[in-house]
Amino acid sequence: MSIWGSLIGGFIGFSFAGPIGALIGSVVGGKISSTRRSSFQHSFAPPQQVFAIALIILTAKLAKADGQVSKEELIAVKNKLKIPDHEIGQVGKIFNKAKEDSLGYEPYAQQIAQIYRNNPAVLDEVINILFYIAEADGKVSDSEITMIRNIAGIFGISQNQFEGIRESRKDSDKLNPYIVLGCSSNDDFVTIRKKYLKLSKEHHPDVLMNKGVPPEVIEESKKKMRSINSAFDQIEKMKSK
Repeated sequence: MSIWGSLIGGFIGFSFAGPIGALIGSVVGGKISSTRRSSFQHSFAPPQQVFAIALIILTAKLAKADGQVSKEELIAVKNKLKIPDHEIGQVGKIFNKAKEDSLGYEPYAQQIAQIYRNNPAVLDEVINILFYIAEADGKVSDSEITMIRNIAGIFGISQNQFEGIRESRKDSDKLNPYIVLGCSSNDDFVTIRKKYLKLSKEHHPDVLMNKGVPPEVIEESKKKMRSINSAFDQIEKMKSK
């Protein structure tokens, strides 16, 4: 069954705090237990539903980052996140509620950071997919980059990590392998290999799925994994000369 088909239903009967809980509660008519209290890290909803909801909310905020929601971005939300036609209605309710919500993106990003505070690779993947959506209309605007960078900062992602995620979005023949792996050309091969092994373990699609990343968006994780592998292969060839 598609994650989108059980998106709202998956929250009913569960306790979910903070601004995300309040937003979903307004969509389903208070059928979940929610509060806006500041200690909002506690969530008892299924992990894949949590990730999907977080993604839709931040995507809605991102779509407004440059002052308008383009047709291409709306199509991307539907097609790139693999939302079936018959399930677009309930996903659209969440998207529109988040888009119209007076809260900025920061409180939602803070809650997501708390939920996944022990799973930084999942937070990296949220940033990766936000870039994926922002690229839908052919280019990522300065305001979109600023917003994604700010969300990354809230997530505790360093500037080097952020640039690595951004660089990994490029084709393998255009990316800077050192930026992707977060290392320097001056680093010895042993150091670079350790960084590669750490990244490849953290960002393996199977690991991310076990931590709550739904299969509908895991293809982007596979692409990132290919970029990590390609970066290491390129460095290995350069270092062996």
